[in-house]
Formats: sequence, C-alpha cells, structure tokens
Amino acid sequence: MKFSIQKDRLAQSVQDVLKAISSRTTIPILTGIKIDAGTEGIKLTGSDSDISIESFIPREEDEMVLADIQQPGSIVLNARFFNEIVKKLPSETIELEVLSSFQTVIRSGQAEFNLNGLDPDEYPHLPQIEEEEVFQLPTDLLKALIRQTVFAVSTSETRPILTGVNWRVENGMLTCVATDSHRLALRKAAIDTDSSAAYNVVIPGKSLSELSKILDDSQEGVEIVITENQILFRAKHLLFYSRLLEGNYPDTSRLIPAESKTKIELHAKEFLQAIDRASLLAREGRNNVVKLSLIGEDMIEITSNSPEIGKVTEQVKSEAVEGEDLKISFSAKYMMDALKALEGTEINIQFTGAMRPFVIRPMHDDSTLQLILPVRTY
Repeated sequence: MKFSIQKDRLAQSVQDVLKAISSRTTIPILTGIKIDAGTEGIKLTGSDSDISIESFIPREEDEMVLADIQQPGSIVLNARFFNEIVKKLPSETIELEVLSSFQTVIRSGQAEFNLNGLDPDEYPHLPQIEEEEVFQLPTDLLKALIRQTVFAVSTSETRPILTGVNWRVENGMLTCVATDSHRLALRKAAIDTDSSAAYNVVIPGKSLSELSKILDDSQEGVEIVITENQILFRAKHLLFYSRLLEGNYPDTSRLIPAESKTKIELHAKEFLQAIDRASLLAREGRNNVVKLSLIGEDMIEITSNSPEIGKVTEQVKSEAVEGEDLKISFSAKYMMDALKALEGTEINIQFTGAMRPFVIRPMHDDSTLQLILPVRTY
C-alpha cells in the first residue's frame, strides 16, 4: 500500500475515528486505526466494539486533489502514536507506505517515521446493517436532540438501561427521553420518513455524546438506520455505528404529572443565574440543595443554607404566579442542567406539591420538557 494525502484532512479523520477507540480494550488490535486505501479514496476505521466510526477521505473534492493512491491496500496502526505523529508532521503532505511484514513508513518534509503495523485481516468487520428503513434528521436538530437529553442519563451501572437515551419513533414523530430516576429530559421532533415503521430503542449516552462532538453544524441531513441491536448514523463521509442497550426502558409517561397546583412563569436566564449564585454555598453542603418559596404575589425566594459556611437568599420576580402557596427543595445542579437545555427565554414551571416531581417547559413550545424530583429537607 502506498499513498500521499493532505495532512489537514488526514488529521481531522484521525480525530474523528479516535473517539471510538478505547485504551482499555481487551482486544489488542482495537487500539489501532485501520486504514484502507482504495480506488475511490482513503477510509479510516476506529472501534471499541460498542462504537465504530468510519471516516472517508475522497481522492478529490470540489476539484481539489486530497489523496493520491499509488498502490491500494490496508494496514492497522497504533491509534495513539499515529495521531500524535500526524499532528506534528512538518509538511502539508504526508506519504504513507507499507513494506513487508506490516512495516509502515510515514514521510513528511524531512521527517520519516517507521511504525510496526498490524495485520488488517485480523481487524473485526463492522456490523452489516440491512438498510430497509431509513429516516433523516438535519444535523443541527440531531445535535439539539442529543444536547437536550443526554445529560440526564444515569452514570451508575446498577440499572444499565438508564445509561442510555430512549428513542421512540411512531407516526412520523421521534421522542427522545433520558432519566436517571431523579430527573427526566424529553424532546420530540417530527422526522422525515416515508415508512410507517415504529421503533423503541435505547442508545448508550456515551455514543450520542461522541456522535455530537463529531458532527459539524451543517444543515445537511444525517441518515439514521435502526436495526435490532445496532444504530447507524450516516453523514457526509462519515459512518457512526453504535450498539443498542438490551432491555426494556421504563414507561416514563406516568412520571409526567397531568395537572398542577402551582404555576410560575420566569425569565430563564435570570432564574438560572440566581440558582447558580445560590449553589455557591449549596455545593459544600448536603448534595447541592436549594429551596424555592413563593412570597407575595409575584416574587420567588431562593435560599441555600450551609451550616458551616453561611446562607444565601435571593428574590427573583416572576412574570406570573397562579395556584397554591409553595415551598420546595431541589438539586441546584439538576435545575441548572435543565435550564441550560431549554432553549426558551421564558419558561413555565408547574408544581403539584412539595414532594411531587415538577415540570419545566419553555413557553409556547410543546416539543421539550424537563422534570425534576424534589429533595426532602423538612
């Protein structure tokens, strides 16, 4: 195998596939990046058997030559070293040549590296996905769906199913839900599909976080293919495979209260900043708790008390308050995460009592909500 390639494009592709490679893998060949040079261009693959990422660099794009392939072939190179080498090579062009017994020479400018490669035939094959049902999402919408839900997945392995985000597709609507059993994030979006297929799958939160980092903010669509145990996201020159989590995701619809006893409307940014300030003292205390109480007709009081450090009190004006009087305590971190995920400037919070879950929604937008369980402090 022998080819020369633009350094910038190679470095970007290496960065993308590196996100799938784990240093803790028990399969030695998976610490490597597989490089395939074919007639169409160069393909790089990284995998940790949960996530697999394939990045493609075409021979030419927009009438610019990116790669010159003199001899097709394949090799697997140590990902960590290859990444560092590519980043630090001196010239804008890199030449890569595989000699006998997988010895690989990388040349750029006056620099030459010799790396011991591995047999590409031993590299596991990527999942073969039957592409019967495909739907599309604009990249920016897909990134928003991930950003507004993935932070609420559980980080504990006691219930592995909760470390993923539940995606349900039915009647042209995609619903994404994440919960760690103390809070819940939900986002809905209409999808572009010709099929009437329905899905109910759970995608590992880690996979979605990595996918979001790789996707650039283009308006181009991402094609999504779901099978029994894999999901494939296909963007321009990029394939991202993830395994799905096994098991049934809990029915979270029962958690969302149908009616409320107290409603408040707030300016999201002001409220977020007030919670942020209150959390300065809450952090040191017991699990970061702040209290919210209604005072007067349209004022909200936020307090936090840490016996060793001190106390903070702040009042925030509400746009509107209706319903019963209320005192409630909750995690400042959960509230801040929820407020950052909601895109509305005005929000409405609906409470059904001091010990019941409460719901935060942007005003005039039914596609997204955040739910938080209060903390018992009385």
